[in-house]
Amino acid sequence: MGRFVYRMQNILEIKDKMEQQAKNEFAAENIRVLEEEEKLQTFVHKRENLEMEGKKLLLADRLSILDIEENKKLVAHAREQIRAQTIQVRMAHKRLEEKRVKMQTAMQERKTQEILKEKAFDVFLQEEKAAESKEIDELTSYTHGQKNRQ
Repeated sequence: MGRFVYRMQNILEIKDKMEQQAKNEFAAENIRVLEEEEKLQTFVHKRENLEMEGKKLLLADRLSILDIEENKKLVAHAREQIRAQTIQVRMAHKRLEEKRVKMQTAMQERKTQEILKEKAFDVFLQEEKAAESKEIDELTSYTHGQKNRQ
């Protein structure tokens, strides 16, 4: 039996490397999304703490207008940070989706090459069976011819 050589093996290897690269990019982008979401949660907790502090300032026995105004400014700044970070989270999710689509495409291309390789191997096996069958037929004919001569 001959040795099977897939003539597009180098393309299959390239597709496999591209898929691995796309998976790595997706994983890295997923980590970035988690980091951005964590920052957003930090800002939300910060704002909640500032709002609770503001309520305490309003309920205090002695009101300090400067402290209340400062707290309002800090809460407004925290809200602005939350808005900006929400945009960053959306952008990170969009980039993650792009990486997911890229990874999915790379996986499909690799699978297509693997299917082509399997089909080429099936054709190779059929050719080998046909060659073996032909060889057996020739051997049988030769043996049968030798018996008739004797």
